[in-house]
Amino acid sequence: MKKLLLLSIAASAVLVAGGDIAPVEPVVETPAVETSGWDFKGNVGGMYETSDVYGVSSVGSGDSTAGTLGVQVSVENKDIAWGFGAGAELTAVYSNEDFSDLRMIDADGNGDRTSAALTKAYLSYGIANTSIKVGRQDLPKALSPFAYTEDWNLYGNTFEAALIVNTDIPNTVIAGAYVDGANNYDDLSAFNDINEDGVYMLAAMNKSVDGLTLTGTYYYAGDLNPNGDLNILWGDASYDAGSFTVAGQGGYIFGDAVDNVETTAFGIKGAAKFSGVEATLAFTTVDDGEVPVINLGTGERSPLYTQMAANTAFIASNSDTFMGRLGYGLGQGEIGAAFGYSSMEVANTDVDASEFDLYYTAKGLYGMDITAEYAYQDVDSVLDTDGNNLLRVKAKYNF
Repeated sequence: MKKLLLLSIAASAVLVAGGDIAPVEPVVETPAVETSGWDFKGNVGGMYETSDVYGVSSVGSGDSTAGTLGVQVSVENKDIAWGFGAGAELTAVYSNEDFSDLRMIDADGNGDRTSAALTKAYLSYGIANTSIKVGRQDLPKALSPFAYTEDWNLYGNTFEAALIVNTDIPNTVIAGAYVDGANNYDDLSAFNDINEDGVYMLAAMNKSVDGLTLTGTYYYAGDLNPNGDLNILWGDASYDAGSFTVAGQGGYIFGDAVDNVETTAFGIKGAAKFSGVEATLAFTTVDDGEVPVINLGTGERSPLYTQMAANTAFIASNSDTFMGRLGYGLGQGEIGAAFGYSSMEVANTDVDASEFDLYYTAKGLYGMDITAEYAYQDVDSVLDTDGNNLLRVKAKYNF
């Protein structure tokens, strides 16, 4: 089976998993209103991350600190002529020279302190209620929960894919995609195969009932290995009543490639808003199937409701996880805290893991997007592990 579909969820991965803080709903790109001319935009930014323990005692190098400075510029024209468009994005970074911890971005994969990569390059076509985009591009988590663009690092990952989106049905988005390759933060220039023959995706999102969003996604990876194919079915339903929100998610990973080791997952979430405070409670459970509930493009994050700053390794396979979060709106941002607890089994060993997060995030504050988060992790198992303190700060100025 391809490497990205055999991601191991072991306790030694505790700090190589990126995370989320206050989740932001991804944008679902629908057919665009006809425009003309070239749109240029970009940003400059930086990210700093440090942790006092890198993985378990037998893995990693102890203290871990990483820093990255970056510039990203993009250009797009959605209607050059007759509905055809094009776009591109160039990402350049300067990182500290210690790449052993793999927390900063490397644009060319050579370990150079200064590097650059063409992270997006695509052609597009729009007609009536249908849009088509082919090339290097983002994929939204809302429609593609197992192959999507993440935002935990300074710059997100992208995909080599063909995407078609249609909105002919009222209040409904239908999307289909062929995903060939994906890059990652440790080499933005390399778009590695998720599967040798690619992965096909079909998704639908419906908002016919006020406040109710229903989403279903299906993936197919044929000829995954000599055993055969892999299928992923995933669904999400959420109801937003203004002062409160309830949601449920679940899915099934099956096929000849994972015969007798299928994966089943389920999650529920509830949130309430009062006096500027938003309180969230979530629970997810994943059985011990061979394929974890994780982003197949990166192996870094999970679409599960209980994703936190650094707990991917403890929620994505053979685990029950509870998570609570309190957030308070502060100007153009939010300040908050979260606590999560996971009970799981790794190699017939019981593992209990907890995480406490403090965070602040803001968008458009004096033209900047800012995120600061602190996480403390504690792992209780027969493995020789210590608690971990993680600090991550990033800021980008958009122009």
